Amino acid sequence: MTLNEATVTQLSEARDDIRERHLKPSGERPPTPGRGIHHTALISGDVERTIEFYQGLLGFPLTELFENRDYPGSSHFFFDVGNGNAVAFFDLPGLDLGPYAEVLGGLHHLALSVYPDRWAELKDRLDQAGVDYQLESDSSIYFADPDGVRVELISDPLGEMYGEKIG
Repeated sequence: MTLNEATVTQLSEARDDIRERHLKPSGERPPTPGRGIHHTALISGDVERTIEFYQGLLGFPLTELFENRDYPGSSHFFFDVGNGNAVAFFDLPGLDLGPYAEVLGGLHHLALSVYPDRWAELKDRLDQAGVDYQLESDSSIYFADPDGVRVELISDPLGEMYGEKIG
């Protein structure tokens, strides 16, 4: 589905209005109370398959694996994605959650920043593994993990997007 030109114009004007009302210049913004994203938690359909993909193929080290405190029998496991950040997964056996789906309030994609030389290496590894991906410019690769989550490997530095500072 594509939007007609009038709708695109209307949405652009609304975005400009929101930006004008809410986005303060960097020197006028209050300091954030946050220290960063501790971890983002996703759901895994198969613990071993997820580890083989994120650690084995993509090279993000598994750092912990223990029982989920909220759901006996479930695993909670973490991968180091750099800069003190982690991506975590739960498996939720017995819940029959069905396939991954993008829904309002859900995950659109997980963007992981990687060093430019590693980006090229990971692109080659995806090719060798036969993983389908979408190449977006020369800095972003989008693909699905084994459970259907859209993952982006981006070579832009943290805090930048398309060469522009976003933080």
